[in-house]
Amino acid sequence: MKPGLAKGTRDFTALEVARRRFIINILQKNFELFGFQPLETPSFENLSTLTGKYGEEGDRLIFKILNSSINEAKEDKKNTMLADFQKALDKPFSSENLTDKALRYDLTVPFARFVAMNHNQLTFPFKRYQIQPVWRADRPQKGRFREFYQCDADVVGSESLLQEVDLVQLYLKSFAELGVSVTIHINNRKILSGLADYAGITDKLIDFTVALDKLDKIGKDGVVKELLERGIAQESIDKLDFLFTQSNDALENLLQLKEKFAGNEIGLKGVEELETVITQSLNLGVDIQNLVFDITLARGLDYYTGAIFEVKAHEVQMGSIGGGGRYDNLTEVFGVKNIPGIGISFGLDRIYLVMEELGLFPSEATSKVEYLFANFGGNETLEALKLIRQLRDKGISAEIYPEAAKIGKQFTYAEKKGIKNLVFLGEEEIKNGKVTYKDLEAGEQKTVSLEEFLG
Repeated sequence: MKPGLAKGTRDFTALEVARRRFIINILQKNFELFGFQPLETPSFENLSTLTGKYGEEGDRLIFKILNSSINEAKEDKKNTMLADFQKALDKPFSSENLTDKALRYDLTVPFARFVAMNHNQLTFPFKRYQIQPVWRADRPQKGRFREFYQCDADVVGSESLLQEVDLVQLYLKSFAELGVSVTIHINNRKILSGLADYAGITDKLIDFTVALDKLDKIGKDGVVKELLERGIAQESIDKLDFLFTQSNDALENLLQLKEKFAGNEIGLKGVEELETVITQSLNLGVDIQNLVFDITLARGLDYYTGAIFEVKAHEVQMGSIGGGGRYDNLTEVFGVKNIPGIGISFGLDRIYLVMEELGLFPSEATSKVEYLFANFGGNETLEALKLIRQLRDKGISAEIYPEAAKIGKQFTYAEKKGIKNLVFLGEEEIKNGKVTYKDLEAGEQKTVSLEEFLG
C-alpha cells in the first residue's frame, strides 16, 4: 500500500516546526504582555456543544466522529454491524445513533463552554489565550487546510470598548514584530443589523451577512446574485448599493451611515461603538492606513454581536490572516447569561505562508545542531561523549556521529543536516588538552584549548 496524507493535512519538517515555533513564541509573549493566561481544551467536544453556533455553512464543515462502538448505546451489542443498528438500539435509525461527538471547529465555542462550566471559579474580566489545532471539513486550497492552528486571545465579562482598542494594539504589535505589514478591517454587527433594517430585510439578516461576507471571493455581482437567490428583493438590494462604493475615509463613511440610520437605534449604536474604537485607536498612534472601516465585512459566524475584525497582509494575496469579534450572548446557549465576550485569532498557518513568501524568517528561526563530533572509535569516542555532555550542560546542542565511518561520510552528514561545526577530538588533541573544529559555513578550521572551546 502506497502511503499518503489525508487531504488538507500536512507533515512538518524540522525547519518548518522551528519557524512555526518562532511565530508562536512571539504571539505567546505578546498575549502574556497584554494580561492573557493560557488555556487548553480537548480536541473533540460533544456534537451538541458545537452545532448551531456557526451558522448553516459552518455547521456543515464540522468533522463528526463516528461512535467507536455500539457499546455507547447498549453494552451487550458491542459487535453489532451497521446494518443491524436499528434492531440493536431498539429505536428508529437516525444519524444521532452514529455520532454524538465532533472535532472542534474553532477555539471560541469550546472556550464559551469552559466559561459556562467554570464561571463560579473565574475572576472577571477573564482573559485567556489558546494555541491549538482545529479541524474543518473544508475544500483544501492555498492557505486553507482541514487541520490548522488557531492562536486566540479572548476577554469575557466586560462590555467595555477598551477591550476592542486593546485587541487592535495586540494585533498591530504582534504583526510588527513578525515583520508582516497588515491592515485591520473593522466593522460592527449592529451596523449590519441596522443595514438590514434600513433595507427592510430584518428577517433575512443571516442570509444578508452570509452573502456579504463573500464579497472578496465572488465580487459585487456574485453577492447580488446570492442575495437574490436567498429571497432578498431587488428593491432592497438597490437600497444597499452604496455599500459597494465606500470612500477611504472611515469617519466620513460613518457620518454617511448616521444620516441613513436616522431613527434606527441599533444601527446608530453600532456606528457609535465603531467610532469610539477607531477614534481611541487613532489617539494611541495607530495609523489610519492600518485600521480600515469595512462596511461590507460581515464574518459569517452567527455568534458575533458587535465589533468584528479581519486582518489582511499588504504584500501577499492570502485572504485573512486573523479575525475575530464581540460575542455577548455565546454562553447563554450553555445556560449562563450576562457574560459578554470578545476575542481575536491569529491564523498561524497563513501567517507562516506569508512570511515564507516574503522571506521574513530570521536565520535563527531554525533548529540546527551547533557541533557534530567526528567518531574515531575507541577511547576517542568516550572522550568526545564526555565533552558533549559538558556542552549540553551549558545549553549548547551537540551530537556524535554514531559509527566510526570514513570522515568523508561524516562530513556529508554534517553538511546535509546543516550542522555548523564539525569537531575532531583525536588522540593528539586529547593528549594536549586541545579541540580542533571546522566552521562548515565559513570553511575555517581552528585548534583551541579545551577551556577556550567550552568558553
